[in-house]
Amino acid sequence: MTQKLFYTVTLICCCALGAVAQSNKPAVKKPAPGKTPAATAAQKPLRFRTTWGIFLSDTLPRPEVLKLLDSALIVRDGSNQKFPVVSFDFTWEKKEPYLNDTTNEVGFYTEYIGDSFKSNKIDTTWSNRLKETIQKGEVLFFNNIVIKYTGDKFYRAPELKITIK
Repeated sequence: MTQKLFYTVTLICCCALGAVAQSNKPAVKKPAPGKTPAATAAQKPLRFRTTWGIFLSDTLPRPEVLKLLDSALIVRDGSNQKFPVVSFDFTWEKKEPYLNDTTNEVGFYTEYIGDSFKSNKIDTTWSNRLKETIQKGEVLFFNNIVIKYTGDKFYRAPELKITIK
């Protein structure tokens, strides 16, 4: 009896989901009276591009990353205008080797270390530590990048992921 009830409830849920999942074609927006299509094209959503030095998210060789450690994050919009970075979160995915006692093989565990910065670049303490210890296969994440837009508006910019090769 319980199994029959379960199958009945499952069938009803699947039918209900199928009915809800029916989608209508989205209506095509027409420009408001008196506005030209060019005027509505100017109202496109903002799109930002974040770079570290001159690099977008990428896999970079260790010597290139060492040069970038003192560089600032740069955020631009679609018209290539720069906006100041107010703050960002930084996370370092560090790989540490260890010896597996059972198999006597070297393995790696991952440790995540990070900090928040109220500027456009990593401070000198972090930069110096990374220069000394960063290794191949590790990853640098720049998240929650906040920029100051025109006026008193603040926006979040796309994040970066740099993998060291």
